This record gives sequence, C-alpha cells and structure tokens, in this order.
Amino acid sequence: MRRRQSGTSDTADLLRTIPGVSTNTGGGFSSMPAVRGMTEQRLKVTVDGHPIDLSCPNDMNSPLSYTDPQTINAIRVMAGVAPVSMGGDNIGGVIDVSSARPQFSAGGTTISGEVSAFYRSNGDGFGGSARVTVAGENLAATYTGSYTQSENYTGGGNRGVVRSTEFAKTDHALELAAQGGFGLVRLKGGYHFAPYEGFANQAMDMTDNRSWFVNLGYEGEFDFGTVRFTADYRDTDHAMNFLADKQPGAMPMNTEVHTFSAALKLDLPLSARDTLRTGWEYHHQWLNDYWPPVPGNMMMGPNTFVNLNAAHRDRFGTFGEWEARWNERLTSVIGVRFERVSMNTGIVQPYSTTMMNMDDAMAAAVFNAADRARADVNWSASALVSYVLADGVSLELGYAHKARSPNLYERYSWGRGAMASRMIGWYGDGNGYVGNLNLRPERADTLSAALEAKGTGWSLRIAPHYTHVDDYIDAVFVKKITNMMGMPTPWVQLQFANQQAEFYGLDLSGEVTLRRGAGSDGTTLGASLSWLRGQNLSDGGPLYRQMPLNARASLQHRQGALEAGLELEWVAEKTRVDATRKEPVTGAYTLVNLRLAYDLGPVRLSVEALNLLDKAYDLPLGGVSLGDHKATGVLRPVPGRGRSVNFGLSASF
Repeated sequence: MRRRQSGTSDTADLLRTIPGVSTNTGGGFSSMPAVRGMTEQRLKVTVDGHPIDLSCPNDMNSPLSYTDPQTINAIRVMAGVAPVSMGGDNIGGVIDVSSARPQFSAGGTTISGEVSAFYRSNGDGFGGSARVTVAGENLAATYTGSYTQSENYTGGGNRGVVRSTEFAKTDHALELAAQGGFGLVRLKGGYHFAPYEGFANQAMDMTDNRSWFVNLGYEGEFDFGTVRFTADYRDTDHAMNFLADKQPGAMPMNTEVHTFSAALKLDLPLSARDTLRTGWEYHHQWLNDYWPPVPGNMMMGPNTFVNLNAAHRDRFGTFGEWEARWNERLTSVIGVRFERVSMNTGIVQPYSTTMMNMDDAMAAAVFNAADRARADVNWSASALVSYVLADGVSLELGYAHKARSPNLYERYSWGRGAMASRMIGWYGDGNGYVGNLNLRPERADTLSAALEAKGTGWSLRIAPHYTHVDDYIDAVFVKKITNMMGMPTPWVQLQFANQQAEFYGLDLSGEVTLRRGAGSDGTTLGASLSWLRGQNLSDGGPLYRQMPLNARASLQHRQGALEAGLELEWVAEKTRVDATRKEPVTGAYTLVNLRLAYDLGPVRLSVEALNLLDKAYDLPLGGVSLGDHKATGVLRPVPGRGRSVNFGLSASF
C-alpha cells in the first residue's frame, strides 16, 4: 500500500493488485470493489470491524469512500469461503479495512506521528494527511486527518478530458484508547465531508456528503477465553444533483441515513486442540430518500418525490464456529450462522398525479396499497480445511453456503417513470431500475481451493473457485425508455428479479527473488493472472461487469534507500457483455507503470509515472460515459486515465 498511496485517493483501487479482485468504476474516491465477480452489494465491507451501509440510490458513498489510502494501516480480503465468524448477509467474501492499533509508551508520555502530501499531474490532484499520537503507559489519543481534491482527468492517447471525474473530500477522526488489567477499550469518533464528486457513468453527481460516526470497541482476555464487543452509530446526509459538466438543469435528490450496530464475540478454548467461537450481532439501518421539487419544472413538481419513506432494515444474527488443530499439518474450521432480516418502508408519493407523471402516480398507488413488510430467515455455513502436504507445500479446501437479503433499494424502489427509474442503480449503464417487493434472498454455494508452494526465494499459489447462486438478484427487461417527445433513447427500463447464476475461475500468483542483498535489499519479480466467467443461467447470457482475463507483472528493486519498480498490467478484450443492460465491448490494452522512491526511514520521497506510455483504453468495468454524453451527444465507454506523474512526500516522527 505504501508504494501506491500517492497515486490514488480511492482505497478500493489499492485492491486491484490482489488476484481475483477488481473495481467497478464510480467516483474518484468511490469505486466499488468486486471479488471474483461478486460486486460490492454482495460483499461484507467493514472499517475497523464496523459495517457502513448503502446510503445512496447510486451507491455514490460506498463504504470504502469513508477511508483514505494515506491513513489506513491494513486491508484484509477473504475471497470466496470466509468463516461465518467474519460476518453474515454476504455471499461473495469479506473486505476489512483497519487503522493502526493504539500505541502506548513504555514509560512517560510520547508523541509520534506521520505527515504526508502528494501531487498528481493528471487532473491536477493534490492532498495530504496527518496522524499524531499522544501516548502514555495506559492511555493514548490519536488524531488522523486527510484532504484530497482533483479536477477532471484526461483520458489516455487522444481521448481528451473525461467529464464528471472531479472530486474533493476531507476526513477527521479522533481515537481514545485505554489498556489495563480489564483489557483494551477504544472509543473513536470522526467526521467526513465531501462537497462534490463527479460520476462519469451516472446521470447524477454527488453535491454534498456529510457523515459523522462514533465507534466503541472492547477486547479482554479472561480465564475462560477472549471477549470482543463492538458498537457503532453513524449519521449520513447525502445530496445529489448536477455538477457543471451535466448542467444546465437541476434535480436535487437527498438521502438521510442512521445506522446502529452492536456485536459480541467469544473465543473459548476448549482444549489444546479445540476452540469454540460464538457471537451475536444486531444491525439497524434507517433511510429517507426524497427528491425536492424543482421550481418552474412541470415534471419535477409541485410535490416532493418520496422514494423511500423511513425505510428500515434490521438484522439479528448468531453463529457458532469450531476450530480444530488436529496436528501440525491439519487444521479445520467449521461454522454455522442464523440470521433474521426484517424490513419495511412508509407510503410514498410522486412529483404529481398529472398525465406527465402518470406512470409514477399509478405505481405509487399500487405500492402504497401493498403490504411492504418483509422478513427473511437466512442460514449460512462454512467449512475450511488446511493441510500441509510437505515442507513448503500446503492445500486449502473450502465450502460455504451463504445468504444475502435484498437491500432497501432493490426491494423498495417503486418509480415506473423513465426519469425516476433512471435515478436508481449503481451499475453505470444509464438504464432505469425498478424495485421488487417479492425478491427472495440470494443463496450461494461456493467451492474453493488453493495450492500454495514456497521455497527459498520463490512462491506460487493456484486458486480455482466455483459458485452457484440461487435467486441471484439480476435485472429483467421492462420496456424501452423514450424521451418527452416519444423518441427512442439508448436506455431501457429494468426490474430487479431473482434468477440463477454461476461464477467460476482461476487465480494465479507467484514471486521469485532474482537477487538477494543485505537486509531488505534485492530484486524481486512477481506476477499474477485471473480468469473469470460469470453466467446468468436463467437467460443464458453473461453477467454484468465481469472482469476479462487479466495479468500483472512487476519488477521491484531495492538498494539501500533507493527503491525502484516497473509494472506491466495487461487486460484482454471484453466481448462477453450483458446484452440486457447494453454493456459496451472494450478492447485489450497494456499499461506500463514506473515507480521510484528514496526512503530514509523518517522521510520518504516518491515519484511515479502511471500509464507511462499514455495508452488510450476503455475501462472494462467502467460502464458508459454519461458526463461526456451530456456535453457532446456521443455515447462511449468511460476512458481510462492517461499518463499521470505523481509525487509523494511523507515524514514520520
């Protein structure tokens, strides 16, 4: 992460170096991670162990958008089969971002920290961060803060400016920690403010996002085992409208979200071989989504459009998990989880009941008359076995049955008008989406394996995987969307619907040391490859936003304080596209990235050239460039970023 921190303000972008992990294009700090074809909605994403909910009909403020690459400490990704103790309500894996653990002094009071700054030539982006800790033997306080902003970036080659890609945000947090015979207590609060963020592949942009949170954590060691307790509260106010690239015009959309979570987990050693883990979790989400009227606009008025009215989603779960270390070679982890997910929402209303909004008026009447309360009882199970075949050679096998209930927008978005439905969806395709009260939870069965071999100066990992999903929440065709004059548009209206799907693929990665020097000096060659197929078994077509065959190779060299790196990234042509959503085909491309750094320990200076050859290419998971379409009338895939020379400076004390 340290090598890449100056090159991106998007935490999810850091994950692309992990085989099987990709990112679906969003805003400049809000791309959405996908693991082995499973999108963010199907993943468990936590920050310091605390969940952050969907709080936008376009998922503009995705969970990782509340983090910053400059201030995080580590990211853990569990692809495919994750133990049930790591969380429920997901079918695709777990991503956990963590800040540094509290630091205490050996005696007296100490002050330590780190400051950093960066500049990026493409987009004229700049920013910085700070972390300061004041620590005693039993008490510590840590402040972290960051700021980042950028103008629109320029596409590679002769693609020109990519509109609606500007952004700005700031984050502040203060953590108080205490340790003693009672254990470790952490209390953390923070504030996030993003005044604007353009979205190249959405009809809307984010024009304000304010969020504050309080997290509480406790860890204690007792004679009977380990106790972990967490609780959190988050309040978010989110606003969408048009930034300059999509004007003239206005369409304000507001979302208010409150969430509360609490979890208690116990690790109970039963013997030298066996450990029992058990726990209970509760999570509450409350959401208002309303669109104020636009003065003088006959279609968007005179009433407020109420999309979700005090919608709430409550999840209670419990789990049990048994880990057994049978001998020095064999370990197993088996667990089961049960969850109840209940949700409901209040009555809604369209902008008006005139002929201009008749589709929405009729849909609102049907929706308000329906029983909107839903409750799902889900169960999940996982079994993992790790076996050491020989010295340096290990085999991991896993099976999981996981379940995920629909989110509030999938179940309760009701608008049938062309404009209203096009405001729903996190797919970047320009199409309109309608919710479905009768959606069933997704149920996935996953088989995965990993063979890993390590020797002196080399390693190799081979990881095949397969997942079958019953009641996969995809979308089915409703109608073509026309403009106000009745003329056809490039878009269609779709409705969320349960279907059948499967995912299968192979992830490869390896590393070899070419030269070993003193200490950490040396030269290393690394490579990875990912191949994935996602198929809709109900309609026989490919699933949307599936990453094509891709490979990465890197050469890293260190000699004293000097670090150098050369990276090649290759992505195949994307021809397996979702015809239902009119997903664009993208061509193959190869990018060259060059990195240099001078690391003196307390001070680190870095410079890098990303897309060194200024290659022109389209993002295979980028969707369509709606910001450019608004300005030019030309519809194209979202272009990738052209050459950017980035400078970074950090100092620790």
